Amino acid sequence: MDIKPFSGYRYNNQKIKNLDDVVAPPYDVIDDTLQEELYTRHPNNVIRLILNKISHTDDAEDNRYTRTAGTLVEWKNEKILVQDEKPAIYVYHQIFEADGQMHTRKGFMCVCRAVPFGYGMVYPHEMTMNAPKLDRLMLTTACKMNFSQIFGLYPDEKNKIQQNLETVIETGTFPFAEATDHLGVVHRMWVVDDAETIAAVVKEMESKPIFIADGHHRYETACNYRMQVDDMGLLTSDHPANYVLMVCVAMEDSGLLVLPTHRLFPGLPELSSEELKIKLGNCFTTEEVGNSPDAAYQVWQRIEKEKRQDAIGLHTAKDGKWLLTTITQSGRDKMNETAAGHHPEWRELGVSLLHCLIIETLLGNKDYPKPTYVHQVDEVVTELKQGNYPLAALVMPATVGHIKSLSILGDRMPAKSTYFYPKLIVGFVFNPLE
Repeated sequence: MDIKPFSGYRYNNQKIKNLDDVVAPPYDVIDDTLQEELYTRHPNNVIRLILNKISHTDDAEDNRYTRTAGTLVEWKNEKILVQDEKPAIYVYHQIFEADGQMHTRKGFMCVCRAVPFGYGMVYPHEMTMNAPKLDRLMLTTACKMNFSQIFGLYPDEKNKIQQNLETVIETGTFPFAEATDHLGVVHRMWVVDDAETIAAVVKEMESKPIFIADGHHRYETACNYRMQVDDMGLLTSDHPANYVLMVCVAMEDSGLLVLPTHRLFPGLPELSSEELKIKLGNCFTTEEVGNSPDAAYQVWQRIEKEKRQDAIGLHTAKDGKWLLTTITQSGRDKMNETAAGHHPEWRELGVSLLHCLIIETLLGNKDYPKPTYVHQVDEVVTELKQGNYPLAALVMPATVGHIKSLSILGDRMPAKSTYFYPKLIVGFVFNPLE
């Protein structure tokens, strides 16, 4: 893959004493409550750049995008944000707790050539939607800056590239930054501008494909922005719009953690567990496991222990029962018939079985409201106790192996098939596009 260092914009540590005050998670996981909290936390919080507030008075001249562009210019002029003098690669660590254990995910930030999917060595694994891409394109056009990184995975069986970078930051003296986010995740970054080290990383990455773990919309936006600059006759071979900000993490990194994304379905016809069993027919075996939302813990424990994609927990609000369902051969035959256009490995994913076979085919819900996505069983239980969802599902996530194989095959997974925890921080470094 064609990557290179860049001279990033960063918060000026003479002006911003505590990065905790100004960082944020990616825009697409920020709800109204967190947006307001980040707004009030600090006048220079990055929320004003990645998710400016909408006003009822917005028009073509004064809107969230023009206000963001004005804020960016102001922060540059006031030296809130300053640009590094030398191109660098930014080594990035995330230290976090999951399942009672501490983990550290290690990677590095660079810029990666933005090539449309199918024409280079960058592979997607999920479908995208037009509205988020239009939103991000308008922001990029107004500000000419990448604020948020794409999360890319690359194969490196011996994790050679990252280990070499770890040696460099242990033995050298490089600018360092640290912040703790709203979830307690510690983020650390080292600015590595040593030319020899950078050249070695760039060389090693030449033969590596990149599989997008998170940030599909932002990557496609970068490609669309590049085309926009080209259409204006401004694109040269060395124009910054040829590249996009990316965090690269080895697929073999010990801190790489994929969490499940469970579903809560609003707006579906209410079914009892018995009615659901009839709908599932001979496609699934079913076992009743508890008759309250709290039984979700027992259901998930069994699914996670066996790590089976074809085992799905279903909760019917009509009678409050949980069913542990497992696909049968008849179910596999039905899935092969229903999803004949997809690769066999796609048809085996839990999320594919849930949406394609159960929800759309067996239950007959072709057009249904967007589910509520949550990652913790606690969240499922809490939501169910509020009584807003006729159906809920506990489902295993796709694995890194699935991402690699299906991405190469060009077969995109259903939305929210994976959730890489934790999210990348926004606010450590920005990539200028002019």
